[in-house]
Amino acid sequence: MGVIVFRADASRLIGSGHVMRCLTLAQRLRKEQNAKVIFIMRKLSGNLIDVARKQGFTVLVLPQADEDYKLEDYGLWLTVPMEVDAQQTIKVLQHYLQEHDCDVADRLIVDSYALDEQWERMLRPYCKEIMVIDDLANRRHECDILLDQNFYSNKDVRYAGLVPEHCKMLLGPEHALLREEFYESKKHLRKRDGNIKNILVFYGGSDLTNETEKAIKALVQLHDEGYSFTADIITGLSNYRRGKIEKICSKYHFLHYYCQVSNMAEFMNKADLMLGAGGSTTWERLYMELPALVTAVAENQIQGCEDCRQAGIIEYLGINKDVRVDTILEALHKKLDKHN
Repeated sequence: MGVIVFRADASRLIGSGHVMRCLTLAQRLRKEQNAKVIFIMRKLSGNLIDVARKQGFTVLVLPQADEDYKLEDYGLWLTVPMEVDAQQTIKVLQHYLQEHDCDVADRLIVDSYALDEQWERMLRPYCKEIMVIDDLANRRHECDILLDQNFYSNKDVRYAGLVPEHCKMLLGPEHALLREEFYESKKHLRKRDGNIKNILVFYGGSDLTNETEKAIKALVQLHDEGYSFTADIITGLSNYRRGKIEKICSKYHFLHYYCQVSNMAEFMNKADLMLGAGGSTTWERLYMELPALVTAVAENQIQGCEDCRQAGIIEYLGINKDVRVDTILEALHKKLDKHN
């Protein structure tokens, strides 16, 4: 396979999940198919452009919006109208293909809630096939492959009428995009005895709803009550509260702060319990057999979390607005009193 193009963004508003799972797939394609992989990413506040480049990928950068567009819903993530994004993407992609003597890209992989069949049709002439990574099942796609790695009780019918008949569907956690570090750590998986001595806290790259500080407050109160444990607190680069969180953690010897780690599997293997969000991290936790107390941090995570709870896959605390410090503390009490 020749050139594979990813179109995905990260920002303080979007978070890091879309880009991170694309990087996971990109690494796999580069290794297994010896493909030339490039990313097209917009320069947004909290972007992960440098992270992608440090992993050895070429990144074609789309400019920051040059005017204030009237956008709504997921269009706010894009910062420009869909047609403008498509035109800018075509421009940088055409230039790259011409420089490398290619007529079209072999595959275009799109991971954005803000893009749909309109954008994909505009890009269709510049690639042999289009793959979409999605979770929402709320809009039509013009694609040849669709990947939704999440668990839904109705996964087989969620995309009915939203994709072409020829589209290959990759649905469910068996298609989860796990980084190589998880496969390596699985080989040395620590056997847990039920005692909770180390707690891992990670609510995604940006944590817009500030679940991390809620968790820290609960852990501090728990520690003040005499419970003995350590906790690893992780944030992403796009978390604008990370400086404050680091300062809070520095006040307590049992809290250890880290930012934008590249060895999450190692942290998960070390932990006895995790406090975290729904979304792609769910499948990392489950693969590492790590018990967790889960909060949905966005509306699009609610259905997946509820379906996972009903299937007995996760312990779900609820949507973030309903999860208070006391909610977390009560759940932690049950865990620690039961096992310790």
